[in-house]
Amino acid sequence: MSRNNKIIVPEARKGLDELKAKVSNVGDSNNAKYEVAKEQRIDFNKGYNGNIRAKDAGKIGGEIGGSMVKEMIKMAKANLINNKDL
Repeated sequence: MSRNNKIIVPEARKGLDELKAKVSNVGDSNNAKYEVAKEQRIDFNKGYNGNIRAKDAGKIGGEIGGSMVKEMIKMAKANLINNKDL
């Protein structure tokens, strides 16, 4: 089953990139995947990476995406607590 990672709301790109940088502790969302790959000891470089295994690619994207989802849940819970009295 193929996945479609297209952003439905294009205006959200900047916010998602900022969140990615925040959860990956890199500071630059463009380098997040390369830093995660380096931590996982996966040979992932800028440019063509068709030679890496799907399992390794999943480790890179999974760590970033999982961290982003956890952070979004934490933000949503905080928002609910803050707006509980309204």
